[in-house]
Amino acid sequence: MRLRVMDYKYIEQLIERYWEGCSTLEEEKILHTFFNQKEVPDELKIYQPIFSDEQAHAMRAELSDDFEQRMLKLVEQDNSKQQRGICIKERLLPLMRAAAIVVIVLSVGNLVNRSMVAQQEEDINYAGYQDTFSDPEVAYDKVENALELVSEGMNMSMGNDSIEGMIPNNGMDRRK
Repeated sequence: MRLRVMDYKYIEQLIERYWEGCSTLEEEKILHTFFNQKEVPDELKIYQPIFSDEQAHAMRAELSDDFEQRMLKLVEQDNSKQQRGICIKERLLPLMRAAAIVVIVLSVGNLVNRSMVAQQEEDINYAGYQDTFSDPEVAYDKVENALELVSEGMNMSMGNDSIEGMIPNNGMDRRK
């Protein structure tokens, strides 16, 4: 089968199909025939060593007589491993790894948090504080008055935010 010089586009398509793994045996024979010619275009000469008969013979491997027996033995070994099943340790290994990572992250976070709290405690100067009242009863009265004001404010805000104020009464007043 001799190809004409004008069939280079077809040869390029066959080469592309060959690299994609979609070529048939007939198409590969066409490529071998084309590249075993004496005159191959310069832009396609880079493919000549791949498709020449010398390269094809070098790539062709001969199987030994015991090849089939060795393959069957390997397949049987793989089947025996699959039938063995997976032990609990192998099933839980990813879970144990994830748990270890969580423990490490939490430990590092706790360590950082403790170091920051310790640093803040070192920054506070308790000796610099002074009492503002010399009489404890006066201080107690002031604190009591302040807490009463806070309590009154909360009671007023709770009265305004109550559920009764949010439900429409449809003309009936429930607070009578």
